[in-house]
Amino acid sequence: MNTAGALMFAWRVLPRLPEWLVRGGFDVVARAVHLLRPAAVRQLELNLGRVRPDLDRRALRTVSREGMRAYLRYYAEALTLSAVPEHQLRHRVRTVNAEPARAHLRAGRSVVAALGHTGNWDLAGAWCGRHLAPVLTVAEVLEPPELFEQFQRFRAALGMEVIGLTRDGTALPTLARRARERAYLVPLLADRDLSRSSVEVDVGAHRMRVAAGPAVLAEQLRAPLVQVFLRHERLRGRARRLAGSPWGVVARFAPVQIPPDTPAEERVAALTQRWVDVLMEQVRRYPEQWHMLSKVFTEDLDAERLARSHRRQAAAEHRTEMGGSSGGGAGANGAGEHNADPPDASDGEGRRGRAAANGAAGEEGT
Repeated sequence: MNTAGALMFAWRVLPRLPEWLVRGGFDVVARAVHLLRPAAVRQLELNLGRVRPDLDRRALRTVSREGMRAYLRYYAEALTLSAVPEHQLRHRVRTVNAEPARAHLRAGRSVVAALGHTGNWDLAGAWCGRHLAPVLTVAEVLEPPELFEQFQRFRAALGMEVIGLTRDGTALPTLARRARERAYLVPLLADRDLSRSSVEVDVGAHRMRVAAGPAVLAEQLRAPLVQVFLRHERLRGRARRLAGSPWGVVARFAPVQIPPDTPAEERVAALTQRWVDVLMEQVRRYPEQWHMLSKVFTEDLDAERLARSHRRQAAAEHRTEMGGSSGGGAGANGAGEHNADPPDASDGEGRRGRAAANGAAGEEGT
């Protein structure tokens, strides 16, 4: 059975099983994979080591093990989320500092959220669609088509609207148009992008390639940009009983602000650097929550291969323009497009189908 078939099978079958059984099975898989140390685990440790250079080898192994457990916990939760009753789901998300974003949404203005590969954005997005605001996002168009259709139905059932991320550059203009029509929370998974429109940012002593999409969209809409850091938290006692789960998700909202006199041509780069700074502050505090199993730091990338990929993208964009398509220009696929990644067998994460998938948040005390 291929990956697409396995996912569709899991969506059908796993929600019918006891949640504790699915969670336990995925945890066993996570521990086994960590012991086998495939390329994905080694890359995770390289990435974490650059964010937390203070960790020695033993500590890094411990963090990467917990990171793999959190990563597989995401899948266990996401694939069974459709079976979680509303009275439990509402107790599985807790937010921090969400009120400013809520105020903007109540006033009829959309809010753009930059997300990293942390926590469980499906659970947070499902909560948000019920308790904060409608969710509008983008996701990679998966193959075969029936897999993407299943993916869209899955998230629609959770209260999230997904626009397919295609090569013609129309995703971001479509997002902007829709977000002007009504107040949405627009979460974009953006901490990895190898396309031509990506932005290089500083992370400590290293350089990292991320998506321009959140900053571009916020600028186009003149909307607030927030960084939402999602992490798992252990639930106990009454909180565990209400949630029907030993795990919940914390969604921390942080405003992304730059000096108002920043020149217009520098604002996208400055906003992008700032939200990455905010994200990495939390990753340093909770390194086991960052599920970045792919190459994202510039020094890990094959520069020649990346340049060839960018030339192919430029040629494809030129052909699209000559054909009369209204592409979105630089940054139009900046929500974290992975379609343009140069093929690399050592890229341990591969194309997980979560490329630009969703996240959102909840509300304190609900």
